[in-house]
Amino acid sequence: MSSPSRAPDRRTLIADAAIGLVSSAGLRGLTHRAVDGAAGLPVGSTSYYFRTRTALIGACYHRLVELDFAELDFAERDAGSAASPAGSAAPAPPDLEAAVALFAGLLYRWLTVGRERHLARFELSLEAARTPDLAPELQRAGRAARARAATVLAALGAEHPEEAAELLAAWTDGILYDRLAGAPSHARPAPDPAELTRTTRRMLNAALNGGR
Repeated sequence: MSSPSRAPDRRTLIADAAIGLVSSAGLRGLTHRAVDGAAGLPVGSTSYYFRTRTALIGACYHRLVELDFAELDFAERDAGSAASPAGSAAPAPPDLEAAVALFAGLLYRWLTVGRERHLARFELSLEAARTPDLAPELQRAGRAARARAATVLAALGAEHPEEAAELLAAWTDGILYDRLAGAPSHARPAPDPAELTRTTRRMLNAALNGGR
């Protein structure tokens, strides 16, 4: 799955460079000057757009959700065009197996080409837990992701889609953390699409049935 690319604006370029730095060097490597260098921008560019470190980290949260949503949008369009009748521009009605394929594909992507991005997300989330000024931006990003999941789960027939979305988000984060940074992560085999499909089916079924 690949989405069309376009040249990013300067704020996006800075956020992407910051996320890359956090992934490779942790938060100790996140300075305005380091972001300038990673983004290939003149010294002072990052501080012009994001005056404080808090503002820069907030931009990272916003960009992480934007990237996740862009991938989900593309996956939904791709699934819809494959399942819709010829000549139809509208996506096919949602069903469980289509949702399983969509979310399993996203998990595979996030564990492979999106690996560095999600490592950065975990680093940034821990920083928000220690820094109250950062919490509102992280919470806003988390609410947006859960609202998007709730919409999908409601279309699949969930009686309580918001609760189901909370479960699905927690399980997804748990899988990503365990396989990217957990104790056995270094010894795990490469992500297997078939295994992720089975795991995703179990997660969605459980979420739709209230965790049972």
